[in-house]
Amino acid sequence: MEVERTSLPGIGLRHCFITERGRRVGVVTHHAGGHRDLVHDDGRDPDSTCSLTLTRSEAIALAGLLGILDIVDVAGCPDPGDADHEPRNGSGS
Repeated sequence: MEVERTSLPGIGLRHCFITERGRRVGVVTHHAGGHRDLVHDDGRDPDSTCSLTLTRSEAIALAGLLGILDIVDVAGCPDPGDADHEPRNGSGS
């Protein structure tokens, strides 16, 4: 499955894909506050989108319901909206 990544200047980053039924589904991660919007088209109008805003903890809970937490350990993943988060370089320092 191909996931499209789109930078949204002043907003954040959108990742989306097309389902087998032709519906676009994605997540917009906002720079400010780090909250996420779960977005999808309504199926009848390609220009119309529906969204649900989630906090990081709500997004993790949804990932658990979808089974993704069986694959990924989110405890070690930094919150990109966390002001105290410093990206690590390749040397581990």
